[in-house]
Amino acid sequence: MASKKLYRSYKNKMICGVCGGIGEYLGVDPTVIRILAVILACAGTAGIVAYIVGAIIIPPEPWS
Repeated sequence: MASKKLYRSYKNKMICGVCGGIGEYLGVDPTVIRILAVILACAGTAGIVAYIVGAIIIPPEPWS
């Protein structure tokens, strides 16, 4: 069995594809992840920082 890898999504991309990639990795609708990201961003700067770090650290999805 091949291991799953976390990538920024090209298909479910709004800004950088971080939430789309996390949603695809977890098997959850990316909209749910986006709502959670907005709630975290509104709660403080931790959500914004986490998104920026994810955009930098998570590699883009390889071209098929």
